[in-house]
Amino acid sequence: MPDATALDERVTTRPADAPGVDPAAAASSATSSVPARAAVSVRVASRLRELATFGLVGGIAFVVDVGVYNLLRVTLLDDKPIGAKVISVIIATAVAWLGNRYLTFRADRGRAVLKEAVVFGLVNVGGLAIASLCLFVSHYVLGHTSQLADNIAANGVGLVLGTAFRYVAYRWFVFAPATADAR
Repeated sequence: MPDATALDERVTTRPADAPGVDPAAAASSATSSVPARAAVSVRVASRLRELATFGLVGGIAFVVDVGVYNLLRVTLLDDKPIGAKVISVIIATAVAWLGNRYLTFRADRGRAVLKEAVVFGLVNVGGLAIASLCLFVSHYVLGHTSQLADNIAANGVGLVLGTAFRYVAYRWFVFAPATADAR
C-alpha cells in the first residue's frame, strides 16, 4: 500500500493552473485531504478491531458463565440455582474484566487497577439492570409470561442493550486514558 506522501502527490481535484483556481489553495487541498481520509480509515479499522475483540471477550465470558453455572448445578450446588448463578456471574465478570483490560482496551488503561475493577463492576451492575428492566417490562407490564418471552426479553433484547451500554461505558469510563490532571 502506498504511503500518504505518495498518495498526496497523485491526488488533485483540478489542475492548479485551471481558470479560477488559486494554486496555493489547490496545493493545500490536495495535500491535506488524503492524510485526513487515511486517518479516518485507520480510526475506523481500529474501532472495528476493538469491537471484534470486545465481542470475543464477551463470548468467552458468556461461555464461562454458562459453563460454571451448569457445573455448579450438577455438583456442589445442585439444589441452589441462585447461588450457582451468583458465583458463575462473579467468575465471568472477572474473566471479562481481565480480557477487556489486557486485550480490548489494552492501550487505553489510565487508572489504578482497583479503581478500574470497581468501576467495571458498577458498569456490569448497570448492564444487569438493563437486562432485568427489559425482563420486568415484558413479563409484568406487557404480560408476556412464557419462558420464551422471558428469554427473548432478558437474553435477547436485554443482552443487546446491556452489551451496547457496557461497550460505551467501558470505552468512556472504565478504560478511558488518564488525563494529565489525573496522573
